Amino acid sequence: MALLDVTRSCLDSISQIADHLKGSILYLDAGCVESFQILGGFPLLLDHGVNVVCSLENMASLDAVIDWNPASATKLVVITSRLLSDAHRYILRCLTTHQGVRHCTIFTSISELAHSAYPDSPLGPDAFHEYESLLVQDYEELVKKDEKKALPSEDRNLEKYISSEDEGWSRLTSSEEDITQLEASSSGRESYEDILTNHQEDVGQKLVVSVHHFPMILCPFSPRVFVLPSEGLIAEACLSAESVDSLSPGLPPLYTGMPPDGDDIPPGATLTAHFLYHFAAKMDLKMEIFSIGDLSKTVGKMLTDMSSLYDVGRRKKSAGLLLVDRTLDLLTPCCHGDSLVDRMFLSLPRRKRTSPVTHVKSPETSLKKGPRICRRAPVDVRIPFAEILTEDGGKADKFRLGERIEAFLSGWNSGNSISQNFNKSGESNRDQALQSPIYDPELLSGCFVSSENFRGTPYMEAILDRKTKDGTVLIKKWLQETMRKENVVVNGKIRPGFPTKLELESMIKALARSQTCLLKNKGVLQLAAAATVAIEELNTTRWDAFLSAEKILRASAEDTSQGLAAQIVDLINKSVLVVKSESSKGILSFEDALLLTITGYILAGENFPTSGSDGPFSWQEEHFIKEAIIDAILENPVGGKLKFLHGLIEELQTNRDRIKSKGTKGMGSSQIKDDDFDDQWDSWGDDDADINTTNEEVYDDMQLKLELRDRVDSLFKTLHKLSGTKKINLLLKETLNSENILNGDQYANKGVLYKLLARILNKHDLPNLEYHSSTMGRLFKSGFGRFGLGQAKPSLADQNVILVFVIGGVNGLEVREAQEALSESGRPDIELIVGGTTFLTPDDMFDLLLGDSAYV
Repeated sequence: MALLDVTRSCLDSISQIADHLKGSILYLDAGCVESFQILGGFPLLLDHGVNVVCSLENMASLDAVIDWNPASATKLVVITSRLLSDAHRYILRCLTTHQGVRHCTIFTSISELAHSAYPDSPLGPDAFHEYESLLVQDYEELVKKDEKKALPSEDRNLEKYISSEDEGWSRLTSSEEDITQLEASSSGRESYEDILTNHQEDVGQKLVVSVHHFPMILCPFSPRVFVLPSEGLIAEACLSAESVDSLSPGLPPLYTGMPPDGDDIPPGATLTAHFLYHFAAKMDLKMEIFSIGDLSKTVGKMLTDMSSLYDVGRRKKSAGLLLVDRTLDLLTPCCHGDSLVDRMFLSLPRRKRTSPVTHVKSPETSLKKGPRICRRAPVDVRIPFAEILTEDGGKADKFRLGERIEAFLSGWNSGNSISQNFNKSGESNRDQALQSPIYDPELLSGCFVSSENFRGTPYMEAILDRKTKDGTVLIKKWLQETMRKENVVVNGKIRPGFPTKLELESMIKALARSQTCLLKNKGVLQLAAAATVAIEELNTTRWDAFLSAEKILRASAEDTSQGLAAQIVDLINKSVLVVKSESSKGILSFEDALLLTITGYILAGENFPTSGSDGPFSWQEEHFIKEAIIDAILENPVGGKLKFLHGLIEELQTNRDRIKSKGTKGMGSSQIKDDDFDDQWDSWGDDDADINTTNEEVYDDMQLKLELRDRVDSLFKTLHKLSGTKKINLLLKETLNSENILNGDQYANKGVLYKLLARILNKHDLPNLEYHSSTMGRLFKSGFGRFGLGQAKPSLADQNVILVFVIGGVNGLEVREAQEALSESGRPDIELIVGGTTFLTPDDMFDLLLGDSAYV
């Protein structure tokens, strides 16, 4: 039987809707763009006959003439990763822009039952059919309003009618200049008039709308590792309501032993359950469901309820599904482990978000009544490939780069062809071309693509399984093999062993000299470019500083609470000194020190669970930490990312400026000349005014410090949640450490996925691992079990396919450790698939715990 491949399943799902895609104008929302970008699905869309692919949120008026024959565009396809009600205004704008469309097909990753179960969705159990009729009705109303307008100019501009219908929503991204350019072109005017004529002739024809479910909107990093698109609703949906046991809407609630039930089930749990059910159906898997954690148990029960006798009777490949709450292990994603992929994601810039923030249509609706969302960082990274090719600063390299993409740039903007600038008259025209807005380095910015293969080996799959040093050496080996295959020679000697940034860049430039070689090997070249950013000095210094600090905290946590508290205070004080010295390249900032404080509190909760009444430290130890944080904020109030300081930043900055100005005046007063002494008599008798002014300043300073202390107290409540979860510690110790498989620090420093899989694959008992019996299993247990025909509880280790899904997110280190646990078990027959809500970096965890996405 063929091995499971998540990437191939996603591509096959696109091929299954090829009949709908052929000859259509395709619109993708931000979540689908993110998924198709990493999947490498855009070439496949064009192979299936898609005329053009456009952005749903960034729809422009010129989309109507993108293929220069608008009248022939009769099919419109929209693929969205959000609710139909959220995409409704964008779909209406697409239909009014492409007025020749008679057939509109909509694919959504949210199932019909999930639409009815989501609290913010206005659609019922028959959501798809309801929306089909509502879309046709709204579209016909817009068409009737258009027909009542007398002036042709008003007929052309349908955007303002849509904006009036959707008051409060964002307007179209198209500008008036686009419409002016369209009207200035004779062919554009004739085409638009043809659209109006054809539309008036087809008024009697009704728009045909069909809505379908398309669940395979994923971001697969490899055939066996995937996350959900960050701008899709499933990843953004709330996983925990604001309460004593919750940290962030993007994280499950802390373990209490009482899973949410009924109305308390967060919408993110419902959407995750529906996604996993349809994902298993697409992969043709019959799931045996296991869970650990409160929210995972809820999702497991929902998945069990969704199964039916029809699923049991079908011939499917048996698989074990292990659901894990992210809050069972918050330490691993907060720390900087030995993973090249994690370094890449933390070092590379991300694509900017384009999706709306809220799902509530009425501005009068309170967000507190509706479900909150969590704004995730996009998984789509931007690899600065062009910067490496032009890094020398010499004009020759820039000219060669421009000449290689001259034809592409000329076709991109035919109205202002860059070929006119690339003449042989002189270098001034070439410089002008390089300064042209068309010449944008982002045109050559790459991203991780899971479908790019190198001699049959997926790049990302090989990198995910290796540490930083091994992964970088492997990339160097790939480049050398590619150079031998392409007969390319590098100027200079390449030393064996771990490569430097300059060595990788020299090989990349050598392979990029030929346009054919560049396009043929762009997958490995982009991955090598990402590695150069990850191992450059600035990023490496900061990463190593984190590693060193985390090692010190771990060592202190094994000793005493006093030593750990002293190390936390020392890290906070050093971050202030770095700001004063103004030489902070690669050194940890105050926000970095707060992230290490989170790490210290989690470690303290594991090692000193009974030291304090509320937290793991004594009152005196915690007082020193609190005072260090307050002093650091007063010294350098740069807390734009800190949610507990929102609304207080301006006052803190004003206070700091006033203190600085006082210091400057004090220095100036000591230099007053004797001749000016008589001038001081003018202010004689104003002592009362000076005293009042001083008292007011003292009062303001005292009020500011009291407010700051209240804010810092709210921060420590979150830190107490992270450290005071004794039930979590007891759960993990009972489940993972009752029978140690490995001894020593190697096992103790591993993440929860490694510990779970190591025990499961070695067939040790896990007391808190809950098995969710299927429909047939419950029948055997309750009915036939009376006659001795009961069904034995299955073991996850008996399954040949194991799918691990972390609700809340997963990082690269955990993926590598999961593969290590599988290889160490001696079970090469098991296929392991690891998935998560999103891909987490330490910066993402900082945002979830203390940033805008936190419940501080």
